[in-house]
Amino acid sequence: MRYLRFRRWLEQLDLDAGPIKAIYFEEVRRHLGTDAAHIYGGLLAVLTAWGEEAGIAYQGVPVGTIKRFITGKGNADKAAVIAAVRAKGFAPADDNEADAIAILLWAIETRGGVR
Repeated sequence: MRYLRFRRWLEQLDLDAGPIKAIYFEEVRRHLGTDAAHIYGGLLAVLTAWGEEAGIAYQGVPVGTIKRFITGKGNADKAAVIAAVRAKGFAPADDNEADAIAILLWAIETRGGVR
């Protein structure tokens, strides 16, 4: 059921926000357990299938890249990421929101990693 809800959320987001041009997401390579890895894989499958069907570009951004971009240190802890995002003028509710803001800032500044 979670995968169907996720797909419906993507479809509704595309309708509500106007045409989505690209999606950037945290590319997780290490999971705390098998269940987490399976869930991540399922969500990734839904996202990539939806993106391909809709013609929307998508790109995973490695965790170390996000941390290095926002803090200058690829192995920064959650508190450092939150502090760095706050220093940029944002007020993230938690580390997940701080990561999302950091990914957005990375995508804007690097044009999705294009050099």
